[in-house]
Parts: sequence; structure tokens; C-alpha cells
Amino acid sequence: MDETIWDAARAARAWLDAANGTGQAELTCRILKLSEEAGEVAGAWIGMVGQNPRKGVTHTREDVAAELADVAFTALVAIESLGLDARTVLDECVTKVRTRLLPPSP
Repeated sequence: MDETIWDAARAARAWLDAANGTGQAELTCRILKLSEEAGEVAGAWIGMVGQNPRKGVTHTREDVAAELADVAFTALVAIESLGLDARTVLDECVTKVRTRLLPPSP
């Protein structure tokens, strides 16, 4: 990933800081925003598979992917809002996951 994503996450955090402050309640809202975004993923998936017979098929795979991207970006902003570098935190997570995926040494 280039710097665009990380710069955008920092800019979104700064914009939210300026608009809403940086107190505990605001941080809580930013973290809870992840649940809201995840709910939108669920709604898009339900719409994609046509689970609601009243509505039928209302979404595409691309819609679901776009909602998942919203979740990912919202998480990066929340990490930045904790005063941490989102890129570093995500790199550490990837390292941890890759370690789990590697075959055990003989």
C-alpha cells in the first residue's frame, strides 16, 4: 500500500478531532462506528443473497466489498484515534497472522 491510505486515515482522524474533539466519549463513538459499518456489511450481504423476500436482491458483491472497505478504513481511523500509528499496528497484525500460516519447522 502506498501512503495514500495512511495519509487519509490520519487526515480523517484530524478532521474528526477538529469537529468533535478527542475525549473519551468521542473515542468510544469512533470505536462503536465499526459496529455500525459492520451492520451495513450485513445488510448488503442480506441484500445480495435476497434473504428478505419482500425486498429481493438489492445489492451486488461490489456493494458488499465497498461496505467491507468502509469497515477497514473506519478501523484505521479508530487506531489513529487511539494515538497509535495504524500502519504499524496493521503490519504487526499481518506478521502475527502470517506466522500462524507458516508450516511448522521440521
